[in-house]
Amino acid sequence: MKSLVVITGASSGFGEEIAKQFAADGYPMLLLGRREEKLAEVAKDMDNVMIDTVDVTDYDQFEKAIRKAEDKYGKTDLLVNNAGLMLLGNVQNQDRKEWQTMLDTNVMGVLNGTQIVLNDMRERHHGTILNMSSLAGKKTFVNHAAYVASKFGVHGLSETIREESAAENVRVMMVAPGAAETELLTHVTSKSALSDYESWKETMGGITLDPVRVAETVKFMYDMPQEVNIREVDIAATRQDA
Repeated sequence: MKSLVVITGASSGFGEEIAKQFAADGYPMLLLGRREEKLAEVAKDMDNVMIDTVDVTDYDQFEKAIRKAEDKYGKTDLLVNNAGLMLLGNVQNQDRKEWQTMLDTNVMGVLNGTQIVLNDMRERHHGTILNMSSLAGKKTFVNHAAYVASKFGVHGLSETIREESAAENVRVMMVAPGAAETELLTHVTSKSALSDYESWKETMGGITLDPVRVAETVKFMYDMPQEVNIREVDIAATRQDA
């Protein structure tokens, strides 16, 4: 049997499409998310898949789910840290709780998942951690200050951990998508930020990046031999100017 793949935020968007790519290639998987019914829907036609409702900011809950899957399928060879939140708003008036929620999920969640699987990977001299960041992790966007801060954090921690783990033959990769057709915007509370985003989207012809293309990219990166690390891929709709 192939090695275990763990995907966070697997109930929709990038996570769902990444799960489909690995299921089609016969990988056993653990799909994690907050919505059990959505996870069940994603997993219903897949073989060798476990689902669990996990808050990635809760280390113990997160670790328990991974260890349970490892007991069944063997050690995690790929962790996709995909769970994330994008709550747009201007720092002048955005609710501070939204900043904390993004930093907790987008940064602490990634650090939690990484620590849970990293030592085993280092001991085996084999394994891949792939962090889903954003173009907002390398450049700025209006109404995205706290989100940008969180994703700059993902870029920074990914490259640091990659450097620290290189000698142990462990890969840390990162994918930084631009605007995409996902559910990220459904949690935005700022009407003005949302309308600005929609206007920007119209300049791209009203359609942004298809998550399937991001998932195909993740699979391509992972399929490289262990001695090859595609460190970062920036991917966006051709018509996205920013």
